[in-house]
Amino acid sequence: MDWGEKFSKARGKRQQGNKANNPWFERNSKNIVCLLASCLVALLPLAFFLLSQMRKLTMQELGRKSLEEFKQSNKIPVVAVLDNVRSMHNVGSVFRTADGFLLHSVILCGYTPQPPHRDIQKTALGATESVDWIYYSTTADAIKELRQEGFSIWVVEQVDKSVPLDKLNIEFPAKLAVVFGNEVSGVDDNIILQSDAAIEIPQAGMKHSLNISVAAGIVLWELFKQYSPALIVKSSALPLSQQNI
Repeated sequence: MDWGEKFSKARGKRQQGNKANNPWFERNSKNIVCLLASCLVALLPLAFFLLSQMRKLTMQELGRKSLEEFKQSNKIPVVAVLDNVRSMHNVGSVFRTADGFLLHSVILCGYTPQPPHRDIQKTALGATESVDWIYYSTTADAIKELRQEGFSIWVVEQVDKSVPLDKLNIEFPAKLAVVFGNEVSGVDDNIILQSDAAIEIPQAGMKHSLNISVAAGIVLWELFKQYSPALIVKSSALPLSQQNI
């Protein structure tokens, strides 16, 4: 007898012995298999549920840019102009929004607070370092220079000829400056008269008034969506004479 036959006989004896020693298992093996299969089927929904649960993304997954990468990134040709905005927290929030939507720059006018200041930093979270900005003593001076550089001027204000933000169907200009006004009085009347268009955010409540930082977030997000990649240009192609001071 060769070794193969010996191994085969020995294996057969072991199997017979196992059956003889485990009569309960032999009788119930099918039931056990069915039970295990039922458990697996019952656990599948739980597995899918656990796999589908949302989690916060890590900083690496968000793909955040470094300061240098942000400076070198293409920007949308939109400038946020703050016309005598009083609150430092509002100013910081606009900077943070400008960073998030890759704006060309921010212009601070009149008594609008200027960085660096810890109260601006509380809401800007470093965006005053990434976003180019410039200060003008009057909004009129800022508008004048923006026009010389080819920017169209839009104000965010509730006026008789304003266009609701959700109904903008005009051809967007190649370069756009958007003016946001004071927390109480809004955009100065003289600046409204000098503007090319007025847009407003449709509202249905009692106040018909939004905080300037909230309004800026809504409007700038819409503009960020509207400007296609074909219109995104290098920030350096849209110079301001005293940029990033």
